[in-house]
Amino acid sequence: MTEDIALRTATPDEIPAVLALWARAAKGTSITDDADGVAALLARDPDCLIVATPAADTATIVGTVIAGWDGWRCHLYRLAVDPGHRRRGIGAALLAAAEARFTALGGRRADAMVLDDNGLGRRTWQAAGYGPQPQWSRWVKPLNP
Repeated sequence: MTEDIALRTATPDEIPAVLALWARAAKGTSITDDADGVAALLARDPDCLIVATPAADTATIVGTVIAGWDGWRCHLYRLAVDPGHRRRGIGAALLAAAEARFTALGGRRADAMVLDDNGLGRRTWQAAGYGPQPQWSRWVKPLNP
């Protein structure tokens, strides 16, 4: 069943609500999960953070996905749905909106960041047609230790 939702891009004044949702719904945190990090994201690409709200209450954010486009690759981050609104098609709707954005921008392949120990996330991404690439590993270096 798909909940009656509205999808739109987030605004800078919604950063606290987005961070609160991630604290409730997302597994794990990142060094960029703070107001400054999200503000920088929106300043660089105002359309990349897609939020889901109940159609009757467009001020309440119940889901997010970051659909990052660097001009070459399509990256998905922070697919999160409020635990009280899960299993209603919100995650699928967010992913469809992100993929439509990528297609409109000329993207040819999307990748998703999924924690290895996030069983729910792995099942969600797999159900959406995504899968791990065993030949690749993610290498990282914090720039501001």
